[in-house]
Amino acid sequence: MALLTCQNVTLGYENTKVVENLSFEIRAGDYLCIVGENGSGKSTLMKAILHLNAPMSGSIQTGDGLKASEIGYLPQQTVVQRDFPASVREIVLSGCLNRLGLRPFYNRKEKQLAEENMEKMGISNLANRSYRELSGGQQQRVLLARALCATKKMLLLDEPVAGLDPKVTAEMYALIEKLNREDGITILMISHDIAAAVKYATHILHISHEPLFWGTRDEYVKSGLGKVFAEQEGAGEE
Repeated sequence: MALLTCQNVTLGYENTKVVENLSFEIRAGDYLCIVGENGSGKSTLMKAILHLNAPMSGSIQTGDGLKASEIGYLPQQTVVQRDFPASVREIVLSGCLNRLGLRPFYNRKEKQLAEENMEKMGISNLANRSYRELSGGQQQRVLLARALCATKKMLLLDEPVAGLDPKVTAEMYALIEKLNREDGITILMISHDIAAAVKYATHILHISHEPLFWGTRDEYVKSGLGKVFAEQEGAGEE
């Protein structure tokens, strides 16, 4: 059974359509990369999946026991967010907010979950540090640990390596791949890095003005859009 189903979805804003008649399914353990040009509707789709925006038509539904509130989300950071004056532990713990209900305080289980996810991301030694003092790569690890506190099933990642240097980018991709392969967490990631998408993803959704592509990584490589990407990569290596 699918964790997420998009059926004939049309997305847009202010009566302007950016994506039309989009249909695809995500199953447990998939690693989906969503690629495409700026303004093609990638972030609009992610907001619709999170129920932050409603589609203009069509439906987006969760299944297989997944609730929308159980999806972990790592958004693109703004300058203001990078300067947030809180400790690493406080930010990671905030990923448990949906678990609180009417309780005013985190319980022992939630605090332990935060500690486990900080350890998983290799940031336990930073727990008492101010978030604003960290490097870009360290901040992304903190936000990933926070997102993990919200889910054991699905992570939505919006350009998780934006602005990071090549070494830290490779480390972040390795962390995400490990979460997918070893922990079984389903990944939906927006990326401009088509080379990384082809390397890591099981499925690719390429949103463009037409045609859209949805399928496996191997199908993408053999498709018209995939062949254009391969030609561009070949030209870049010359």
